[in-house]
Amino acid sequence: MSTPVKLDWSKVSNPEQSFQRFASRRSVVYGTKGMVSSSQPLATEAGLEILRKGGNAADAAVATSVALNVTEPSCCGIGGDAFCLFYDAKTKTVKALNGSGRAPAKLDIDYALSRGLKQSIPLTDLNSVTVPGATSAWVDTIEHFGSGSVTIADVFEPAIRLAEEGVPVSELHSWAWQRSESLIKRASPNGDEMLLNGKAPLPGQIIKLPNLAKTFREVVTHGKDGFYKGRVAQAIVDLIKSKGGVMELEDLAQHTSTFVEPIKYTYGGEVTVYECPPNGQGITALLALGILESIQEQGLSKPLLEMEHNSPEYLHTLIEALRLAFADSQYYVTDPDVEQIPVEQLLSKDYLASRARLFDSSGSNPKVIHGSPINSSDTVYFSVTDQWGNACSYIQSNYAGFGTGAVPKGCGFTLQNRGSGFVLDKKHPNALKGGKRPYHTIIPALATKGDELFLSYGVMGGFMQPQGHVQVLLNILRGFTPQAALDAPRFCISAGTPDAEDESTSSAGDINSEVYFEDGTSQETIAALKAMGHDARLVSGYNRALMGRGQVIQKLRDPSGRFVWAAGSDLRADGHAAAQI
Repeated sequence: MSTPVKLDWSKVSNPEQSFQRFASRRSVVYGTKGMVSSSQPLATEAGLEILRKGGNAADAAVATSVALNVTEPSCCGIGGDAFCLFYDAKTKTVKALNGSGRAPAKLDIDYALSRGLKQSIPLTDLNSVTVPGATSAWVDTIEHFGSGSVTIADVFEPAIRLAEEGVPVSELHSWAWQRSESLIKRASPNGDEMLLNGKAPLPGQIIKLPNLAKTFREVVTHGKDGFYKGRVAQAIVDLIKSKGGVMELEDLAQHTSTFVEPIKYTYGGEVTVYECPPNGQGITALLALGILESIQEQGLSKPLLEMEHNSPEYLHTLIEALRLAFADSQYYVTDPDVEQIPVEQLLSKDYLASRARLFDSSGSNPKVIHGSPINSSDTVYFSVTDQWGNACSYIQSNYAGFGTGAVPKGCGFTLQNRGSGFVLDKKHPNALKGGKRPYHTIIPALATKGDELFLSYGVMGGFMQPQGHVQVLLNILRGFTPQAALDAPRFCISAGTPDAEDESTSSAGDINSEVYFEDGTSQETIAALKAMGHDARLVSGYNRALMGRGQVIQKLRDPSGRFVWAAGSDLRADGHAAAQI
Protein backbone atom coordinates (compact mmCIF):
# COMPACT_ATOMS: atom_id res chain seq x y z
CA MET A 1 0.00 0.00 0.00
CA SER A 2 1.46 3.33 -1.03
CA THR A 3 2.17 6.03 1.53
CA PRO A 4 0.31 9.34 0.97
CA VAL A 5 2.53 12.28 0.06
CA LYS A 6 2.93 14.69 2.96
CA LEU A 7 3.08 18.28 1.80
CA ASP A 8 5.77 20.55 3.23
CA TRP A 9 3.69 23.64 4.00
CA SER A 10 6.81 25.78 4.31
CA LYS A 11 7.33 25.34 0.59
CA VAL A 12 3.82 26.22 -0.52
CA SER A 13 4.09 28.91 -3.18
CA ASN A 14 2.86 32.37 -2.39
CA PRO A 15 -0.63 32.84 -3.88
CA GLU A 16 0.61 36.10 -5.38
CA GLN A 17 2.20 33.94 -8.06
CA SER A 18 -1.29 33.02 -9.22
CA PHE A 19 -1.85 36.62 -10.16
CA GLN A 20 1.56 36.71 -11.86
CA ARG A 21 0.60 33.73 -14.02
CA PHE A 22 -3.08 34.58 -14.52
CA ALA A 23 -3.03 33.02 -18.00
CA SER A 24 -5.65 30.37 -17.23
CA ARG A 25 -8.89 30.14 -19.16
CA ARG A 26 -12.49 29.75 -18.11
CA SER A 27 -15.53 28.97 -20.21
CA VAL A 28 -19.01 30.38 -19.71
CA VAL A 29 -21.10 28.04 -17.53
CA TYR A 30 -24.58 27.32 -18.93
CA GLY A 31 -27.62 25.86 -17.21
CA THR A 32 -31.40 25.70 -17.46
CA LYS A 33 -32.23 25.44 -13.75
CA GLY A 34 -30.50 27.24 -10.91
CA MET A 35 -27.09 28.88 -11.11
CA VAL A 36 -24.68 30.10 -8.44
CA SER A 37 -21.60 32.21 -9.11
CA SER A 38 -19.37 33.11 -6.18
CA SER A 39 -15.74 33.68 -5.21
CA GLN A 40 -15.47 30.33 -3.36
CA PRO A 41 -16.33 26.88 -4.78
CA LEU A 42 -17.58 25.49 -1.45
CA ALA A 43 -19.85 28.50 -0.98
CA THR A 44 -21.18 27.99 -4.50
CA GLU A 45 -21.93 24.37 -3.57
CA ALA A 46 -23.79 25.53 -0.43
CA GLY A 47 -26.10 27.58 -2.62
CA LEU A 48 -26.64 24.69 -5.02
CA GLU A 49 -27.50 22.42 -2.07
CA ILE A 50 -30.38 24.71 -1.13
CA LEU A 51 -31.58 24.96 -4.73
CA ARG A 52 -31.70 21.15 -4.85
CA LYS A 53 -33.85 21.14 -1.70
CA GLY A 54 -36.43 23.35 -3.40
CA GLY A 55 -35.22 26.73 -2.23
CA ASN A 56 -35.31 29.67 -4.61
CA ALA A 57 -32.62 32.17 -5.56
CA ALA A 58 -33.05 34.17 -2.33
CA ASP A 59 -32.79 31.09 -0.10
CA ALA A 60 -29.71 29.88 -1.98
CA ALA A 61 -28.14 33.34 -1.88
CA VAL A 62 -28.32 33.38 1.91
CA ALA A 63 -26.85 29.86 2.08
CA THR A 64 -23.99 31.05 -0.14
CA SER A 65 -23.59 34.18 1.96
CA VAL A 66 -23.39 32.31 5.27
CA ALA A 67 -20.97 29.77 3.80
CA LEU A 68 -18.68 32.56 2.61
CA ASN A 69 -18.21 33.46 6.30
CA VAL A 70 -16.36 30.15 6.61
CA THR A 71 -14.65 29.95 3.23
CA GLU A 72 -13.61 33.60 2.84
CA PRO A 73 -13.63 35.49 6.18
CA SER A 74 -10.93 37.82 4.85
CA CYS A 75 -13.70 39.59 2.94
CA CYS A 76 -16.97 39.10 4.76
CA GLY A 77 -18.67 37.79 7.84
CA ILE A 78 -21.54 37.89 10.27
CA GLY A 79 -19.72 40.84 11.85
CA GLY A 80 -20.34 42.90 8.69
CA ASP A 81 -23.18 44.21 6.51
CA ALA A 82 -25.10 43.02 3.44
CA PHE A 83 -27.25 44.42 0.61
CA CYS A 84 -29.61 42.55 -1.69
CA LEU A 85 -31.49 43.04 -4.96
CA PHE A 86 -34.14 40.44 -5.84
CA TYR A 87 -35.78 40.00 -9.24
CA ASP A 88 -39.22 38.43 -8.79
CA ALA A 89 -40.03 36.50 -11.95
CA LYS A 90 -43.76 36.32 -11.15
CA THR A 91 -44.28 40.05 -10.80
CA LYS A 92 -41.32 41.04 -13.02
CA THR A 93 -40.23 43.57 -10.40
CA VAL A 94 -36.97 44.34 -8.62
CA LYS A 95 -36.92 44.63 -4.82
CA ALA A 96 -34.13 45.87 -2.58
CA LEU A 97 -32.96 45.30 0.97
CA ASN A 98 -30.51 47.51 2.86
CA GLY A 99 -28.78 45.39 5.48
CA SER A 100 -26.31 47.98 6.73
CA GLY A 101 -25.92 48.89 10.38
CA ARG A 102 -25.90 52.18 12.24
CA ALA A 103 -23.39 53.95 14.46
CA PRO A 104 -23.83 53.54 18.23
CA ALA A 105 -26.29 56.09 19.62
CA LYS A 106 -23.66 57.63 21.89
CA LEU A 107 -21.05 58.07 19.16
CA ASP A 108 -20.75 61.59 17.77
CA ILE A 109 -18.16 63.91 16.25
CA ASP A 110 -17.36 65.63 19.54
CA TYR A 111 -16.46 62.31 21.13
CA ALA A 112 -14.35 61.32 18.12
CA LEU A 113 -12.50 64.63 18.15
CA SER A 114 -11.92 64.31 21.92
CA ARG A 115 -9.98 61.13 21.16
CA GLY A 116 -7.65 63.05 18.87
CA LEU A 117 -9.21 61.89 15.60
CA LYS A 118 -9.07 64.17 12.57
CA GLN A 119 -10.97 63.56 9.32
CA SER A 120 -12.34 60.06 9.91
CA ILE A 121 -12.29 57.16 12.35
CA PRO A 122 -9.22 54.94 11.76
CA LEU A 123 -9.88 51.49 10.37
CA THR A 124 -8.46 49.81 13.51
CA ASP A 125 -10.34 51.95 16.05
CA LEU A 126 -13.28 49.98 17.48
CA ASN A 127 -15.41 53.11 17.33
CA SER A 128 -15.44 52.34 13.60
CA VAL A 129 -17.65 49.32 14.34
CA THR A 130 -21.22 49.96 13.28
CA VAL A 131 -23.93 47.48 14.25
CA PRO A 132 -23.40 44.41 12.02
CA GLY A 133 -26.37 44.08 9.69
CA ALA A 134 -25.68 40.74 8.00
CA THR A 135 -27.72 38.52 10.35
CA SER A 136 -30.86 40.61 10.03
CA ALA A 137 -30.36 40.80 6.26
CA TRP A 138 -30.11 36.99 6.01
CA VAL A 139 -33.25 36.37 8.01
CA ASP A 140 -35.23 39.09 6.22
CA THR A 141 -34.12 37.86 2.79
CA ILE A 142 -35.39 34.35 3.57
CA GLU A 143 -38.64 35.57 5.10
CA HIS A 144 -39.53 38.19 2.48
CA PHE A 145 -38.01 36.87 -0.75
CA GLY A 146 -37.58 33.16 -0.05
CA SER A 147 -39.66 30.28 -1.36
CA GLY A 148 -41.08 29.19 2.00
CA SER A 149 -40.07 25.62 1.23
CA VAL A 150 -36.82 25.65 3.23
CA THR A 151 -36.19 26.77 6.80
CA ILE A 152 -33.47 28.94 8.31
CA ALA A 153 -32.00 25.73 9.71
CA ASP A 154 -31.83 24.28 6.19
CA VAL A 155 -30.18 27.41 4.82
CA PHE A 156 -27.56 27.64 7.59
CA GLU A 157 -26.78 23.91 7.70
CA PRO A 158 -24.10 23.83 4.93
CA ALA A 159 -22.13 26.65 6.56
CA ILE A 160 -22.39 25.08 10.02
CA ARG A 161 -21.12 21.81 8.58
CA LEU A 162 -18.20 23.57 6.90
CA ALA A 163 -17.29 25.46 10.08
CA GLU A 164 -17.41 22.36 12.29
CA GLU A 165 -15.78 19.87 9.93
CA GLY A 166 -13.23 22.34 8.55
CA VAL A 167 -12.45 23.69 5.09
CA PRO A 168 -9.21 23.68 3.08
CA VAL A 169 -8.22 27.32 2.62
CA SER A 170 -8.18 28.54 -0.96
CA GLU A 171 -5.13 30.01 -2.63
CA LEU A 172 -5.79 33.74 -2.94
CA HIS A 173 -7.83 33.89 0.24
CA SER A 174 -4.84 32.44 2.11
CA TRP A 175 -2.71 35.30 0.87
CA ALA A 176 -5.21 37.83 2.23
CA TRP A 177 -5.32 35.95 5.54
CA GLN A 178 -1.53 36.00 5.81
CA ARG A 179 -1.47 39.75 5.21
CA SER A 180 -3.92 40.26 8.08
CA GLU A 181 -2.34 37.85 10.57
CA SER A 182 -0.69 40.58 12.63
CA LEU A 183 -3.87 42.68 12.58
CA ILE A 184 -5.92 39.79 13.97
CA LYS A 185 -3.35 39.11 16.69
CA ARG A 186 -3.18 42.67 17.98
CA ALA A 187 -6.84 43.72 17.52
CA SER A 188 -8.24 41.70 20.45
CA PRO A 189 -7.25 39.00 22.96
CA ASN A 190 -9.30 36.48 20.97
CA GLY A 191 -7.43 36.43 17.67
CA ASP A 192 -6.60 32.72 17.91
CA GLU A 193 -10.26 31.99 17.12
CA MET A 194 -9.49 33.14 13.56
CA LEU A 195 -6.06 31.53 13.22
CA LEU A 196 -4.64 28.04 12.82
CA ASN A 197 -2.24 27.27 15.66
CA GLY A 198 -1.58 30.99 15.96
CA LYS A 199 -0.90 31.49 12.26
CA ALA A 200 -2.85 32.40 9.16
CA PRO A 201 -3.59 29.17 7.27
CA LEU A 202 -1.66 28.40 4.09
CA PRO A 203 -3.31 27.21 0.86
CA GLY A 204 -4.86 23.77 1.32
CA GLN A 205 -4.57 23.73 5.09
CA ILE A 206 -7.82 22.83 6.84
CA ILE A 207 -9.23 25.29 9.33
CA LYS A 208 -12.19 24.75 11.62
CA LEU A 209 -14.23 27.62 13.07
CA PRO A 210 -16.24 25.95 15.86
CA ASN A 211 -17.10 29.20 17.62
CA LEU A 212 -18.51 30.60 14.39
CA ALA A 213 -20.65 27.46 14.09
CA LYS A 214 -21.95 28.14 17.61
CA THR A 215 -22.85 31.69 16.59
CA PHE A 216 -24.72 30.36 13.55
CA ARG A 217 -26.62 27.89 15.77
CA GLU A 218 -27.71 30.79 18.00
CA VAL A 219 -29.35 32.38 14.95
CA VAL A 220 -30.96 29.11 13.87
CA THR A 221 -32.40 28.60 17.37
CA HIS A 222 -33.35 32.15 18.30
CA GLY A 223 -33.58 34.00 14.97
CA LYS A 224 -32.29 37.57 14.95
CA ASP A 225 -32.29 37.63 18.76
CA GLY A 226 -29.59 34.96 18.66
CA PHE A 227 -27.22 37.62 17.38
CA TYR A 228 -28.61 40.97 18.50
CA LYS A 229 -29.43 39.88 22.05
CA GLY A 230 -27.89 37.42 24.48
CA ARG A 231 -24.40 35.91 24.50
CA VAL A 232 -23.18 37.16 21.12
CA ALA A 233 -24.42 40.72 21.63
CA GLN A 234 -22.82 40.86 25.07
CA ALA A 235 -19.48 39.66 23.68
CA ILE A 236 -19.57 42.36 20.98
CA VAL A 237 -20.31 45.15 23.46
CA ASP A 238 -17.74 43.92 25.99
CA LEU A 239 -14.98 43.92 23.38
CA ILE A 240 -15.83 47.33 21.92
CA LYS A 241 -16.07 48.96 25.34
CA SER A 242 -12.75 47.43 26.38
CA LYS A 243 -11.13 49.42 23.55
CA GLY A 244 -12.76 52.78 24.24
CA GLY A 245 -15.89 52.25 22.20
CA VAL A 246 -19.38 53.36 23.17
CA MET A 247 -21.65 50.68 21.68
CA GLU A 248 -24.41 49.45 24.01
CA LEU A 249 -26.62 46.37 24.00
CA GLU A 250 -29.51 48.61 23.06
CA ASP A 251 -27.76 49.60 19.81
CA LEU A 252 -27.75 45.95 18.76
CA ALA A 253 -31.23 45.15 20.02
CA GLN A 254 -32.80 48.01 18.05
CA HIS A 255 -31.19 47.12 14.70
CA THR A 256 -33.44 46.53 11.70
CA SER A 257 -32.92 45.97 7.98
CA THR A 258 -34.69 48.35 5.62
CA PHE A 259 -36.69 47.38 2.54
CA VAL A 260 -36.13 50.14 0.02
CA GLU A 261 -37.16 51.08 -3.51
CA PRO A 262 -34.23 50.43 -5.87
CA ILE A 263 -32.92 53.29 -7.98
CA LYS A 264 -32.41 52.82 -11.71
CA TYR A 265 -31.18 54.30 -14.96
CA THR A 266 -32.06 53.17 -18.49
CA TYR A 267 -28.98 53.27 -20.70
CA GLY A 268 -29.28 53.47 -24.47
CA GLY A 269 -33.05 53.26 -24.25
CA GLU A 270 -32.79 49.50 -23.77
CA VAL A 271 -31.05 48.28 -20.62
CA THR A 272 -32.24 49.41 -17.19
CA VAL A 273 -29.66 49.07 -14.44
CA TYR A 274 -30.90 48.76 -10.84
CA GLU A 275 -28.91 49.65 -7.73
CA CYS A 276 -29.70 49.95 -4.03
CA PRO A 277 -30.27 53.60 -3.08
CA PRO A 278 -28.06 55.54 -0.66
CA ASN A 279 -26.52 55.02 1.83
CA GLY A 280 -24.94 52.69 -0.74
CA GLN A 281 -22.75 54.07 -3.54
CA GLY A 282 -24.70 52.36 -6.33
CA ILE A 283 -25.85 55.76 -7.57
CA THR A 284 -22.23 56.31 -8.69
CA ALA A 285 -22.64 53.71 -11.43
CA LEU A 286 -25.96 55.20 -12.54
CA LEU A 287 -24.50 58.72 -12.60
CA ALA A 288 -21.57 57.51 -14.69
CA LEU A 289 -23.86 55.73 -17.17
CA GLY A 290 -26.03 58.84 -17.44
CA ILE A 291 -23.02 61.10 -17.99
CA LEU A 292 -21.59 58.71 -20.60
CA GLU A 293 -24.90 58.64 -22.44
CA SER A 294 -25.18 62.43 -22.37
CA ILE A 295 -21.59 62.84 -23.59
CA GLN A 296 -22.51 60.80 -26.65
CA GLU A 297 -25.89 62.49 -27.16
CA GLN A 298 -24.26 65.93 -27.11
CA GLY A 299 -21.65 64.84 -29.64
CA LEU A 300 -18.80 65.36 -27.18
CA SER A 301 -17.41 61.96 -28.19
CA LYS A 302 -18.25 59.34 -30.75
CA PRO A 303 -20.39 56.37 -29.61
CA LEU A 304 -18.57 54.24 -27.03
CA LEU A 305 -19.23 50.98 -28.81
CA GLU A 306 -17.65 52.39 -31.99
CA MET A 307 -14.41 53.05 -30.11
CA GLU A 308 -11.83 50.31 -29.90
CA HIS A 309 -12.25 48.44 -26.63
CA ASN A 310 -9.87 49.75 -23.95
CA SER A 311 -8.32 52.20 -26.40
CA PRO A 312 -7.03 55.48 -24.93
CA GLU A 313 -10.11 57.43 -26.07
CA TYR A 314 -12.48 54.78 -24.69
CA LEU A 315 -10.73 54.56 -21.32
CA HIS A 316 -10.41 58.35 -21.08
CA THR A 317 -14.16 58.77 -21.59
CA LEU A 318 -15.06 56.19 -18.93
CA ILE A 319 -12.54 57.54 -16.43
CA GLU A 320 -13.75 61.12 -16.73
CA ALA A 321 -17.41 60.10 -16.39
CA LEU A 322 -16.64 58.07 -13.29
CA ARG A 323 -14.60 60.88 -11.73
CA LEU A 324 -17.57 63.22 -12.18
CA ALA A 325 -19.92 60.60 -10.74
CA PHE A 326 -17.71 60.03 -7.68
CA ALA A 327 -17.46 63.77 -7.06
CA ASP A 328 -21.23 63.81 -6.57
CA SER A 329 -21.76 60.51 -4.81
CA GLN A 330 -18.98 61.01 -2.30
CA TYR A 331 -20.51 64.31 -1.29
CA TYR A 332 -24.22 63.44 -1.30
CA VAL A 333 -24.37 59.74 -0.36
CA THR A 334 -25.27 59.23 3.28
CA ASP A 335 -28.14 57.86 5.38
CA PRO A 336 -31.40 59.04 3.73
CA ASP A 337 -33.23 58.59 7.03
CA VAL A 338 -31.08 61.35 8.51
CA GLU A 339 -30.21 63.63 5.58
CA GLN A 340 -32.14 64.54 2.43
CA ILE A 341 -30.39 63.19 -0.67
CA PRO A 342 -31.37 64.63 -4.08
CA VAL A 343 -31.39 61.26 -5.89
CA GLU A 344 -34.07 62.20 -8.42
CA GLN A 345 -32.32 65.45 -9.26
CA LEU A 346 -28.88 63.82 -9.54
CA LEU A 347 -30.24 61.33 -12.08
CA SER A 348 -32.30 63.86 -14.06
CA LYS A 349 -31.44 64.31 -17.73
CA ASP A 350 -30.80 68.03 -17.31
CA TYR A 351 -28.36 67.57 -14.45
CA LEU A 352 -26.53 64.69 -16.17
CA ALA A 353 -26.22 66.85 -19.29
CA SER A 354 -24.70 69.67 -17.26
CA ARG A 355 -22.13 67.28 -15.81
CA ALA A 356 -21.39 65.81 -19.24
CA ARG A 357 -20.50 69.27 -20.54
CA LEU A 358 -17.51 69.25 -18.19
CA PHE A 359 -16.03 66.44 -20.30
CA ASP A 360 -13.07 67.28 -22.53
CA SER A 361 -12.23 64.63 -25.11
CA SER A 362 -8.66 65.92 -25.41
CA GLY A 363 -7.60 65.72 -21.78
CA SER A 364 -8.43 65.13 -18.15
CA ASN A 365 -10.32 67.78 -16.18
CA PRO A 366 -7.96 68.64 -13.28
CA LYS A 367 -10.67 70.17 -11.07
CA VAL A 368 -13.60 67.82 -10.62
CA ILE A 369 -15.91 68.84 -7.77
CA HIS A 370 -19.47 67.91 -6.88
CA GLY A 371 -22.32 69.70 -8.60
CA SER A 372 -25.39 71.39 -7.10
CA PRO A 373 -28.48 69.53 -8.31
CA ILE A 374 -30.72 71.13 -5.68
CA ASN A 375 -29.96 74.56 -7.14
CA SER A 376 -30.63 73.45 -10.70
CA SER A 377 -33.93 71.68 -10.08
CA ASP A 378 -37.08 71.99 -7.96
CA THR A 379 -36.44 69.44 -5.79
CA VAL A 380 -21.40 49.84 -3.09
CA TYR A 381 -20.50 39.99 -4.42
CA PHE A 382 -22.27 36.83 -5.66
CA SER A 383 -25.20 36.05 -7.83
CA VAL A 384 -27.85 33.31 -7.73
CA THR A 385 -30.68 32.43 -10.10
CA ASP A 386 -33.24 29.63 -10.00
CA GLN A 387 -35.36 27.43 -12.23
CA TRP A 388 -38.33 29.77 -11.93
CA GLY A 389 -36.45 32.74 -13.35
CA ASN A 390 -35.83 34.61 -10.08
CA ALA A 391 -32.47 36.23 -9.42
CA CYS A 392 -30.77 37.38 -6.25
CA SER A 393 -27.87 39.78 -6.48
CA TYR A 394 -26.22 39.75 -3.04
CA ILE A 395 -23.21 41.38 -1.48
CA GLN A 396 -21.68 41.48 1.98
CA SER A 397 -18.49 42.84 3.51
CA ASN A 398 -16.42 43.59 6.60
CA TYR A 399 -15.23 46.72 4.71
CA ALA A 400 -11.39 46.53 4.97
CA GLY A 401 -10.65 42.81 4.64
CA PHE A 402 -11.15 41.32 8.12
CA GLY A 403 -12.54 44.68 9.18
CA THR A 404 -11.08 45.78 12.49
CA GLY A 405 -9.68 42.26 12.96
CA ALA A 406 -11.23 42.24 16.46
CA VAL A 407 -12.92 38.98 17.52
CA PRO A 408 -15.69 38.99 20.17
CA LYS A 409 -14.85 36.26 22.69
CA GLY A 410 -16.24 32.85 21.79
CA CYS A 411 -17.96 34.07 18.62
CA GLY A 412 -15.54 33.14 15.80
CA PHE A 413 -15.83 36.25 13.61
CA THR A 414 -14.27 39.70 13.23
CA LEU A 415 -16.08 43.01 13.54
CA GLN A 416 -16.39 45.34 10.57
CA ASN A 417 -15.01 48.89 10.41
CA ARG A 418 -17.70 50.43 8.24
CA GLY A 419 -17.91 53.52 10.48
CA SER A 420 -14.62 54.67 8.95
CA GLY A 421 -16.78 55.80 6.05
CA PHE A 422 -18.16 58.70 8.12
CA VAL A 423 -16.68 62.20 7.81
CA LEU A 424 -15.74 64.12 10.98
CA ASP A 425 -17.12 67.41 9.67
CA LYS A 426 -20.47 68.54 11.07
CA LYS A 427 -21.32 70.41 7.85
CA HIS A 428 -20.82 67.38 5.58
CA PRO A 429 -23.91 65.34 4.59
CA ASN A 430 -22.04 62.16 5.57
CA ALA A 431 -21.04 63.54 8.99
CA LEU A 432 -20.78 61.07 11.85
CA LYS A 433 -23.86 60.95 14.06
CA GLY A 434 -25.18 58.41 16.53
CA GLY A 435 -27.80 56.08 15.03
CA LYS A 436 -26.79 57.01 11.47
CA ARG A 437 -25.63 54.73 8.66
CA PRO A 438 -22.42 55.73 6.85
CA TYR A 439 -21.50 55.96 3.17
CA HIS A 440 -21.42 52.36 2.05
CA THR A 441 -19.26 50.92 -0.72
CA ILE A 442 -20.86 47.48 -1.22
CA ILE A 443 -23.43 47.39 -4.02
CA PRO A 444 -25.22 44.57 -5.87
CA ALA A 445 -26.62 45.22 -9.36
CA LEU A 446 -29.36 43.89 -11.63
CA ALA A 447 -30.23 44.84 -15.19
CA THR A 448 -33.39 44.28 -17.21
CA LYS A 449 -34.50 44.69 -20.81
CA GLY A 450 -38.04 45.93 -20.51
CA ASP A 451 -39.39 43.96 -17.58
CA GLU A 452 -37.36 40.84 -18.39
CA LEU A 453 -34.22 40.02 -16.41
CA PHE A 454 -31.03 40.63 -18.38
CA LEU A 455 -28.17 40.45 -15.85
CA SER A 456 -27.63 39.66 -12.19
CA TYR A 457 -24.12 40.90 -11.51
CA GLY A 458 -21.67 42.75 -9.31
CA VAL A 459 -18.00 43.50 -8.76
CA MET A 460 -16.51 43.42 -5.25
CA GLY A 461 -13.79 45.74 -4.03
CA GLY A 462 -14.48 48.98 -2.13
CA PHE A 463 -14.59 52.01 -4.41
CA MET A 464 -13.89 49.79 -7.41
CA GLN A 465 -17.45 48.47 -7.34
CA PRO A 466 -19.36 51.10 -9.35
CA GLN A 467 -16.38 51.31 -11.71
CA GLY A 468 -16.63 47.57 -12.22
CA HIS A 469 -20.40 47.76 -12.76
CA VAL A 470 -19.91 50.24 -15.60
CA GLN A 471 -16.98 48.47 -17.25
CA VAL A 472 -18.51 44.98 -17.11
CA LEU A 473 -21.92 46.16 -18.32
CA LEU A 474 -20.40 47.96 -21.30
CA ASN A 475 -18.37 44.85 -22.09
CA ILE A 476 -21.59 42.81 -22.18
CA LEU A 477 -23.30 45.41 -24.40
CA ARG A 478 -20.27 45.21 -26.69
CA GLY A 479 -21.06 41.50 -27.16
CA PHE A 480 -18.67 39.92 -24.67
CA THR A 481 -19.81 36.74 -22.93
CA PRO A 482 -20.25 36.95 -19.15
CA GLN A 483 -16.86 35.30 -18.63
CA ALA A 484 -15.08 37.44 -21.22
CA ALA A 485 -16.67 40.58 -19.74
CA LEU A 486 -15.03 39.71 -16.41
CA ASP A 487 -11.70 38.57 -17.88
CA ALA A 488 -11.07 41.80 -19.77
CA PRO A 489 -8.46 44.12 -18.20
CA ARG A 490 -10.01 46.78 -15.98
CA PHE A 491 -9.00 50.11 -14.49
CA CYS A 492 -9.55 51.50 -11.00
CA ILE A 493 -9.60 55.15 -10.04
CA SER A 494 -7.81 55.65 -6.70
CA ALA A 495 -7.18 52.91 -4.17
CA GLY A 496 -10.11 50.51 -4.41
CA THR A 497 -10.56 48.75 -1.08
CA PRO A 498 -9.19 50.31 2.14
CA ASP A 499 -6.53 48.31 3.98
CA ALA A 500 -6.54 48.19 7.79
CA GLU A 501 -2.91 47.02 7.67
CA ASP A 502 -1.92 50.30 6.02
CA GLU A 503 -2.80 53.26 8.22
CA SER A 504 -2.06 55.62 5.32
CA THR A 505 -4.99 54.20 3.35
CA SER A 506 -7.89 56.57 2.99
CA SER A 507 -10.87 55.34 4.99
CA ALA A 508 -13.42 58.02 4.18
CA GLY A 509 -13.53 57.50 0.44
CA ASP A 510 -11.03 59.99 -0.94
CA ILE A 511 -11.13 59.43 -4.71
CA ASN A 512 -8.17 61.20 -6.28
CA SER A 513 -6.67 61.46 -9.74
CA GLU A 514 -4.61 58.26 -9.71
CA VAL A 515 -5.82 55.64 -12.19
CA TYR A 516 -4.54 52.07 -12.02
CA PHE A 517 -4.54 49.74 -15.03
CA GLU A 518 -3.86 46.04 -14.86
CA ASP A 519 -1.70 43.79 -16.98
CA GLY A 520 -3.19 43.47 -20.43
CA THR A 521 -3.29 47.24 -20.90
CA SER A 522 -0.53 48.17 -23.32
CA GLN A 523 2.32 50.52 -22.46
CA GLU A 524 1.32 52.60 -25.48
CA THR A 525 -2.15 53.08 -24.01
CA ILE A 526 -0.70 54.06 -20.63
CA ALA A 527 1.58 56.58 -22.34
CA ALA A 528 -1.33 58.04 -24.32
CA LEU A 529 -3.42 58.47 -21.18
CA LYS A 530 -0.53 60.14 -19.37
CA ALA A 531 -0.26 62.56 -22.26
CA MET A 532 -3.95 63.37 -21.73
CA GLY A 533 -3.23 64.34 -18.12
CA HIS A 534 -4.06 61.09 -16.30
CA ASP A 535 -1.86 59.86 -13.47
CA ALA A 536 -1.89 56.42 -15.10
CA ARG A 537 -0.15 53.54 -13.32
CA LEU A 538 0.22 49.90 -14.33
CA VAL A 539 -0.33 47.19 -11.71
CA SER A 540 0.54 43.50 -11.82
CA GLY A 541 0.68 40.51 -9.52
CA TYR A 542 -1.48 40.59 -6.43
CA ASN A 543 -2.04 44.33 -6.92
CA ARG A 544 -4.54 43.28 -9.58
CA ALA A 545 -6.88 42.69 -6.63
CA LEU A 546 -7.50 46.45 -6.90
CA MET A 547 -9.71 45.63 -9.88
CA GLY A 548 -12.27 43.79 -7.78
CA ARG A 549 -13.74 40.36 -8.27
CA GLY A 550 -16.99 40.02 -10.15
CA GLN A 551 -19.72 37.50 -10.82
CA VAL A 552 -22.17 37.64 -13.73
CA ILE A 553 -25.26 35.61 -14.59
CA GLN A 554 -26.98 36.53 -17.85
CA LYS A 555 -30.40 35.37 -18.97
CA LEU A 556 -30.54 34.13 -22.57
CA ARG A 557 -33.19 32.34 -24.63
CA ASP A 558 -32.60 29.51 -27.05
CA PRO A 559 -34.50 29.32 -30.38
CA SER A 560 -37.35 27.42 -28.72
CA GLY A 561 -37.88 30.29 -26.29
CA ARG A 562 -36.65 28.41 -23.24
CA PHE A 563 -34.42 30.52 -21.00
CA VAL A 564 -30.81 29.57 -20.39
CA TRP A 565 -28.51 30.95 -17.69
CA ALA A 566 -25.01 31.95 -18.81
CA ALA A 567 -22.58 32.62 -15.97
CA GLY A 568 -19.04 33.85 -15.46
CA SER A 569 -16.83 34.05 -12.37
CA ASP A 570 -13.86 36.34 -11.95
CA LEU A 571 -10.35 34.99 -12.54
CA ARG A 572 -9.17 37.42 -9.85
CA ALA A 573 -10.80 35.25 -7.17
CA ASP A 574 -10.80 31.59 -6.12
CA GLY A 575 -14.36 30.72 -7.07
CA HIS A 576 -16.44 29.57 -9.98
CA ALA A 577 -19.95 29.44 -11.38
CA ALA A 578 -21.89 26.18 -11.25
CA ALA A 579 -25.28 25.04 -12.50
CA GLN A 580 -27.98 23.04 -10.75
CA ILE A 581 -28.87 19.76 -12.41
